Amino acid sequence: MIFAAILAGGVGKRMGQTEKPKQFLKLGTKPIIIHTIEKFYVNSRFEKVIVLTPSEWINYTKSLVKVYIPDSDNIVVIEGGLERNDTIMAAIDYIENNYGLNEDDIILTHDSVRPFVSHRIIEDNIETALKYDACDTVFPASDTIVESRDGKKITNMPNRAFMYQGQTPQSFNILKLKRFFNELTEEEKSILTDAAKIFVLKGQDVKLVKGDVTNIKITYLYDLKVANSILDNNLNRD
Repeated sequence: MIFAAILAGGVGKRMGQTEKPKQFLKLGTKPIIIHTIEKFYVNSRFEKVIVLTPSEWINYTKSLVKVYIPDSDNIVVIEGGLERNDTIMAAIDYIENNYGLNEDDIILTHDSVRPFVSHRIIEDNIETALKYDACDTVFPASDTIVESRDGKKITNMPNRAFMYQGQTPQSFNILKLKRFFNELTEEEKSILTDAAKIFVLKGQDVKLVKGDVTNIKITYLYDLKVANSILDNNLNRD
């Protein structure tokens, strides 16, 4: 079976002083998180779309889903974890408790604040994860990448031709992801930035799926302005 995990556990501190976490801010006429959920909800290949939020926002999220997606039997809202990978593991626990785990089950994990993920990206993630067990959505880096170990001087300037910007979804064989995560030491878990690194640390290949320049993550208020421009352009084009 194929599952989606919409990761909405953040509080959006970098967005500045807002009354609610960034995933609940309006993009056009709907909250950002609803735009994102809809991209997965309309894909009939998903057995369940699992939305993971902080405990204090579960009821609010459920109410949004009820208002904007009334026919939402394949959407469930549950509590996420303290860290990103804990949240993904919470989604896997839900799947295991309600469906069991089979060798070919996969999960697509996606940021709740990337509302412009395309059908093509989602389908490519599904097919690649089914075939190779792990994949990451990326986009070629357009800027020069500078590394600094102390934040004061350049340590290295890697060749941009080999650099990519990570996006989401990141998609995995569920059984392998769970096993690899549980095999990590506490030290290894402490340096994780995302789930793809779990496979990298275990020496497993993570295939690349081509992302898109519009598959942006809404982190700052400026990003929200850009997102509204993208939305307006898409609506006018339609």
